[in-house]
Amino acid sequence: MSLEIDSMSAPVTADTNQHYDLDPEIFGQFLDPLRKYSSALYENDTDTLELAQRNKLRFVARRLGIQGGEQLLDIGCGWGSLILFMAQEYGCDTLGVSPAPRQHEYIATQALARGVERQVRTRVGHFEEMELPAKSQDAVTMLGSIVHMPDLDRVFIEARAVLRRGGSLYVSESCFRNAAARRAFDERAGTEFVRNDIFGWGSLRPLSELVTAAEDAGFSITSVDDLTDQYRRTIEDWIANVDVAADLIDAHRPGLAAQLRHYLEVANAGWGYTTKHYALGCRKAR
Repeated sequence: MSLEIDSMSAPVTADTNQHYDLDPEIFGQFLDPLRKYSSALYENDTDTLELAQRNKLRFVARRLGIQGGEQLLDIGCGWGSLILFMAQEYGCDTLGVSPAPRQHEYIATQALARGVERQVRTRVGHFEEMELPAKSQDAVTMLGSIVHMPDLDRVFIEARAVLRRGGSLYVSESCFRNAAARRAFDERAGTEFVRNDIFGWGSLRPLSELVTAAEDAGFSITSVDDLTDQYRRTIEDWIANVDVAADLIDAHRPGLAAQLRHYLEVANAGWGYTTKHYALGCRKAR
């Protein structure tokens, strides 16, 4: 397991990712055991959160066309659920990028424990500011991370540049339902709370903006999946876990459980009305 720090990006970490710089144990108290912090995929009414998150990772592998042994870059890798899973289940060589140092420390420990330390690398920093080898990756993923990247066009251009011909990109993101909803709700109290009190910066865009940026960068669109109901159920499970573990969460900081619950409730309140959650599949066809 190797960890590299991108010197241009590290100083701004605390300002832009205060939520992700919380103690990783906090997230272990309300996420699934993989600590996957994005929508799950429930195939049956009886699916647990843990099973649904594994379902989702296999779904991502199918959308990418993963067969085994590919080079995979995960932008905004979180606590490593995707890169660890792809290394362990599919034998992929993976690189995770995130500006939150605590996430990398956790991933290093998990990679060693799972015996995939040679297949899992991470870099601390912002993807847009990194110099990565061109045409070095078979697949690129961004699960709930593009919302934190201001320059949408640049992100897609840089993602395409690191992909080999025929490589695939998977982007899943929460989006305003349309441009009118964005204008109406972007500056409301709930949106401002999530943006400023939780993350530091974030911008939900309509799906049309993601598709346009992907196509303008030269990608072919291969799939669009509406996962809105899946994310609603995921967050319901997270809220239930926060309630169960409230005392443990508050031991890290008094009132933190209530803040997390409020954030998750705000995130769940607008599904289908103001916001949707989509998975976008793209290919570098030429």
